[in-house]
Amino acid sequence: MVKILFAFGLLTCVAVAQAKPAFTGINFSGRYDCKGNNELVGDYQVTVKFKLNRISSFGKFGAYDFSTETDNAVTYRGQAVANGFRLALSYKLTEGKYVEYTTGIAEMKKLSRGRWSFRNLYYEPDDNGGNYGQEDCVMQLSSVIKPASKPTKSKQKS
Repeated sequence: MVKILFAFGLLTCVAVAQAKPAFTGINFSGRYDCKGNNELVGDYQVTVKFKLNRISSFGKFGAYDFSTETDNAVTYRGQAVANGFRLALSYKLTEGKYVEYTTGIAEMKKLSRGRWSFRNLYYEPDDNGGNYGQEDCVMQLSSVIKPASKPTKSKQKS
């Protein structure tokens, strides 16, 4: 019995020692409207969606899954990591045998009403020296559901 209690106590200590601190950083999850430009495409618009990966986020370190959708319904999927207001982004586009990788760096800025914006500076390598560009993104306003108004009590005369 003593051996069982000792083993249980040891396993409990190991589990506690490996526990990561809770995520205390800023959650940048949401949909962002972006306007971008690069040498290959010129001006364009995309929609970016960030979703916090709570399992992998801890302390001020935020891990995100994200996607970028273009006007012609092409979707890039990837990951981002945040340390404070700085983000590093890595994503790829896969269409059949064609694969395009992109790496970016961004800095978040606080706007009004709990919204955020960022500028993503990115690079896409290829056999001709690569392509680079930037995107300016603004978080979409969330749909706020207002609470239903309380019915007024009418006084009845007796």
